[in-house]
Amino acid sequence: MSVCGNRKTTMTATRRLKQDYLRIRKEPVPYICAEPLPSNILEWHFVVRGPEKTLYEGGYYHGKLKFPQEFPFKPPSIYMLTPNGRFMCDTRLCLSISDFHPDTWNPAWSVSTILTALLSFMVENIPTLGSIETSDFTKRQLSAQSLAYNLKDRVFCELFPEVVEEIKVKQRTQKDFGVPPHTAHAAPARHQPKPNLRGALANLCVIAGLVVCVYTVKFVLHHIGQD
Repeated sequence: MSVCGNRKTTMTATRRLKQDYLRIRKEPVPYICAEPLPSNILEWHFVVRGPEKTLYEGGYYHGKLKFPQEFPFKPPSIYMLTPNGRFMCDTRLCLSISDFHPDTWNPAWSVSTILTALLSFMVENIPTLGSIETSDFTKRQLSAQSLAYNLKDRVFCELFPEVVEEIKVKQRTQKDFGVPPHTAHAAPARHQPKPNLRGALANLCVIAGLVVCVYTVKFVLHHIGQD
């Protein structure tokens, strides 16, 4: 491709990514925030906040999208950077929305579409190239460890200062309540036996009956005394 052609495709990608950035700022993707590198709009970084009632709840997962100059006509490569128990780190992920499958790519898909699809795939258990098999316990451990892990990443801290402050507040809260950072959310809560409601009601009825009997006896004795 000629230099002129390269410049044209890069301009098209830049223009489209700027539009996507404005769109994602106006309508954020649930559980995800994303920012392009100030020096290179073709590389975006994102943070996934682990959704509630999933193995990733409480975790913060950093990843990146690398867009080709031909975007939106060619798909980006997708990487996860925070250990998560679902995907290998710093490895191109084989997804229908990534450059592993250009044949299934749709130029109408935006950055928001890509991130939404990634989150959906993350919380599922469908295997693919770049995914790994780990236990639920390991995923919960990594969820807790992700807080401190991400704070060591310079790019993460520079692009997501609000998330960094959010993590620090969470760490202080855990410390105040005496929860070790490496064990928070690490294991599922043990099953607590349900209270025996019938037994409790029966005991209350017995107590109420005794109270009534006591007052009845007192009432009778009082009237006998008067007579």
